[in-house]
Amino acid sequence: MQLHVSPSLRHVTVFPGKGVREFIKVRIGSRWISYRMLFYSLLFFTFLLRFIFVFSTVDTIDGDPSKCSTIGCLGKRIGPRILGRMESNVPEVIYQILDEAISEEEVEPKSDIPQTLQDFMADIKQTTPDAKAFALKLRQMVLLLEQRTRKAKIQEYLYRHVASSSIPKHLHCLALKLANEHSNNAAARLQLPSADLVPTLVDNSYFHFVLASDNVLAVSVVAKSLIKNALHPRKFVLHIITDRKTYAPMQAWFSLHPLAPAVIEVKALHQFDWLSKGKVPVLEAMEKDQRVRSKFRGGSSAIVAKNYTEKPQVIAAKLQALSPKYNSLMNHIRIHLPELFPSLNKVVFLDDDIVIQTDLSALWDIDMNGKVNGAVETCRGEDSFVMSKRFKSYLNFSHPLIANNFDPNECAWAYGMNIFYLEAWRKTNITLTYYHWLEQNLKSDLSLWQLGTLPPGLIAFHGQVHVIDPFWHMLGLGYQDNTTLSDAETAGVIHFNGRAKPWLDIAFPQLRPLWAKYIGFSDKFIKGCHIRVY
Repeated sequence: MQLHVSPSLRHVTVFPGKGVREFIKVRIGSRWISYRMLFYSLLFFTFLLRFIFVFSTVDTIDGDPSKCSTIGCLGKRIGPRILGRMESNVPEVIYQILDEAISEEEVEPKSDIPQTLQDFMADIKQTTPDAKAFALKLRQMVLLLEQRTRKAKIQEYLYRHVASSSIPKHLHCLALKLANEHSNNAAARLQLPSADLVPTLVDNSYFHFVLASDNVLAVSVVAKSLIKNALHPRKFVLHIITDRKTYAPMQAWFSLHPLAPAVIEVKALHQFDWLSKGKVPVLEAMEKDQRVRSKFRGGSSAIVAKNYTEKPQVIAAKLQALSPKYNSLMNHIRIHLPELFPSLNKVVFLDDDIVIQTDLSALWDIDMNGKVNGAVETCRGEDSFVMSKRFKSYLNFSHPLIANNFDPNECAWAYGMNIFYLEAWRKTNITLTYYHWLEQNLKSDLSLWQLGTLPPGLIAFHGQVHVIDPFWHMLGLGYQDNTTLSDAETAGVIHFNGRAKPWLDIAFPQLRPLWAKYIGFSDKFIKGCHIRVY
């Protein structure tokens, strides 16, 4: 049977079929369409609508409206209209209540606020509140939990500040025992270096390293790791700068623990001629800095006092600024390397919280292209937490003095293992620029930056940094434990920058062995002070 429909739809004619096997056909105008084709078309569109429905539902559950597949997004737009789905909306009154500004009354703790989710649900079931009352109670509970979390976080930062700023008992013990040995044992008072090796201290054919610290144990690890991994240790000269009180213990340690054939010099700051002549900028800057800090910050108790506006991370930064490290002359002395070593052309400056795992003589083969500072950039790398630092991470770009002079997205670089081309440095005004910006920060009540010597260093060395391979400096081992032991072992130099120093109890236990393996735990001074790694 055949069904013929005229183009005007006014006439419908039925013709007898040519057999039972012939499919019924509909003719519209001059075209014939099989009922089988209509059936499969309807089946396909039914499946397509179900497919759109499933995709839109999955994307809705996923919860991120910015991320959905093309079909899923299409389903979200046309699915509800086609399929008759109704979108459920939270009452507008709840949004209004939750979005209101927090008042001082709400911040004060109240006894009638539910303490747990179970208490909250029991209260809701018992009182059966309307939407507004529900939103108010939910808001109170969230604020309570937020206050508790914030308080706990601030307390954590305070305890870490105390733990990292205090001198551990075993380090104090080691310094006392070595000072006593220095006064009683002539072998602990040897001239370092010996008279016949003194000419090497100004010989530019040697590889010169500079380390400034008052931590004997930390310096011993840096020195031992440097020399043990050197291919030609007899060409290495290590200049150790310390303060007056640590000079005797430091000299005693390296007199009794020589690292021959390398050359070790131990020198206190007061023994440098440069620091004994007239006014010294670094000393004046530190005195002013300490006065401003004590007035501006008010100590750790003032920082963690009742304050409901600042984030815990901001409070942590202020606490860190109170650390003795940032008020230490050892931390500022690197800016005066050209004056301290007037005969040297190039040095590598080392922090006392690093460990060297390879031969560093290759650093002298790097062409600095006339730049002063060879450093690792810290704005790109696999570890997005550690290697994501730009100028805006350290400088306050809300201050016009910073915003008008620097680019917030410019890549930062790392202190800790730096090649300093002193010959090129002496032709610049880097040191003067450093102190100019220190003065500006003091005048602005420390509002240009809040801590450390790196921010003024970023400014002073601006345009004078030669980027070196990240292999030479792996950072972050003192403030995060995402770095695995196997990854750290592949770096040439690892840096425990941060609060969790490897000689403290708060160090990350899985990373501490990289530092501890350079300590001789059988040594009588180490054993006598009960220095051990758990």
